[in-house]
Amino acid sequence: MNDSIIIKGLRVFAHHGNGEREKREGQEFTLDIVLHIDLSLSGESDKLEETVDYAAVCAAVQKTMTAQDDNLIERAATRVAQDILGEFPLVLRVDILLSKPHAPISADFGTVMVALSRARVDFTPRD
Repeated sequence: MNDSIIIKGLRVFAHHGNGEREKREGQEFTLDIVLHIDLSLSGESDKLEETVDYAAVCAAVQKTMTAQDDNLIERAATRVAQDILGEFPLVLRVDILLSKPHAPISADFGTVMVALSRARVDFTPRD
């Protein structure tokens, strides 16, 4: 199955990072999210309840990203993936690309990113 819903460029202001300034002032993060889901039922029925409401996913991701301050974007991305799998049972796998374009790096760069993929088969709910 190659069906997916893609959310590209979701911007969230949060306070993730190792530095004191990052924790205090916060910064913008950008997420690209691929929800792997069977779209055959919703494609035929045209009913929202047979798919994943991407507005609800965006709201859930914003809540997860701002619920706590992580030192690493790896941890923030992991929490986002876990929460999506926990809250949206039709999602079979989720791919997360989390960008930190304003990372405190003394170099000319576009962004720093982490990418991860988590599947329902290896899903363990967070405490």
